[in-house]
Formats: sequence, C-alpha cells, structure tokens
Amino acid sequence: MVVYDLDVESSFNFQVAAASGHTVVLVDQSDEILKKSTKGIEESLKRVTKKKFADKPEAGAEFIEKTLKNLTTSTDAVAVVHSTDLVIEAIVENQEIKNELFKRLDKFAPEHTIFASNTSSLQITQLANSTTRQDRFGGLHFFNPVPMMKLVEVIKTPMTSQKTYESLMDFSKAVGKSPVSCKDTPGFIVNRLLVPYMMEAVRLFERGDASKEDIDVAMKLGAGYPMGPFELLDYVGLDTSKYIIDGWHALEPNNPLFLPSPLLDKLVEEKKLGRKTGEGFYKYK
Repeated sequence: MVVYDLDVESSFNFQVAAASGHTVVLVDQSDEILKKSTKGIEESLKRVTKKKFADKPEAGAEFIEKTLKNLTTSTDAVAVVHSTDLVIEAIVENQEIKNELFKRLDKFAPEHTIFASNTSSLQITQLANSTTRQDRFGGLHFFNPVPMMKLVEVIKTPMTSQKTYESLMDFSKAVGKSPVSCKDTPGFIVNRLLVPYMMEAVRLFERGDASKEDIDVAMKLGAGYPMGPFELLDYVGLDTSKYIIDGWHALEPNNPLFLPSPLLDKLVEEKKLGRKTGEGFYKYK
C-alpha cells in the first residue's frame, strides 16, 4: 500500500494499516515532513501501547517494533507506486492538486491498483475522472484521531466496480475499523449532517438569539455531544470549515444549508482559524 500524505496528523490514518500487518509506504514532499510524520506515529503507538499493553510492557515494545517494520517512507511516489495494490491519498483539500497527483500516479500504477481518497468534502467522482481507472477508484474517509476512532466511510461512485467496493470494505475491516457505505454525495454521511449543524449554530449566534457559550453548553448537556459546535469548529479549523461550505455552496447555490457565514468569513480573513492559531471563536493559551 502506498500512502500520499501532506499532513502529519493524517499520517496516523496509516499507522493502523501498518499495525494490522499491511506493508505501508508513506510518501511526502520532503524527508523533513516524513521524519515528523514518523515521529508522530511512534509517539501515537506509544500512547496506544500504554493502554493496550498496560500489564505487558515487553509485548507493547514488540508491537511498536513490528508496526514500524511495516512502515517505510519515500519522497518519490512514482518509484514506489509500481508495486502496490492500494494507493490512499490524504493531501490538502484542493481539487486541482489532488487531480494532478492522481493523474500522475495513474500513468505508473499497475492496472489492478485501486486508488482511494481520504477527502472529507470533495467529490470522489471528480477525482476519479482525473484517471483512467474510474472503476478502481473510491473513497476511504477516516476520522481523527484515527487510532481511536473506529469509523471509516467507504464511498462508492456510480463508476466504482463492485469488486473495488468490496476490496475497500474488506481493507477497512482488516485494519480494525467499522466501515459504513455511502454514495458520492457532498460530505458523505457524517460531514453532510455535521457541517450544516455547525453552520446553523453560527447563524443562531449571528442573529443574536443565543451566545456561543450557551449554544455549546446546550448541545453538550441537552444532546450529549462531547463538544459544542463552536468548540468543534475551532478544533476542526475555521479555514477548513469555510473551504467545505464554500465548495458545497458553489455546487448547490440554492441550498439554504450551504449558505456561507459572514462571521466565519471575517474570522478566517483575520487568520483566527481556531486552536491551531490560538484564536477562533474562542481564545486559547
């Protein structure tokens, strides 16, 4: 399996594959990024083993060693794609950049190789159309933190073959996840429900109907959510949320659920993107 990744956090997606015995090649633009990703995976494995092997430290050390042996890195995707069964892309959420990557890899990957995208908001069909293997293309949307979250959304386009779909479902189960199936609809299942909910919370606040603090408390205590919508927006990143809603609005401009938010746009323009910048809807130390 080859993974093309531009995010240290999303590299954890493939820790679970290596931990379940799959041979994984993590590909990125530079050795520096790959070192950060590998270090992040090692730290994540240590956290996992503390819980999984609490009473068996030697077994935990062996688990980490075996997992890391299954994981190698490279800066040359073309060189490693020649001998792989599955390519998973997890780069920046940009349609053009993803298309260019898939178009390039499509020329060198074996005919049987399946391509999958870990996108959370872009249409899998459009990504598949950048290749000549539309029948061997699908979506595998993991959820953060990947080592802990059991869910994977398996996305089947109208062109995805049944064999490809079954292979993606089987792979998801093999890495210890619980896959759910969804057609290629904006946001799939989770984000299609979650993003409009968060945007409606922003609109509620924009209208002055309730404070953001009270909205968060209400959803945590009234609906049992672990985080309120504003806390979640800050955690996800306001720029990411804006990118998603703007993309959906462009696809369906008459859908009221996909209307942009002036307040969200203002915060992103001011570089107040949430936890990662120290300020979003809330301030962080």
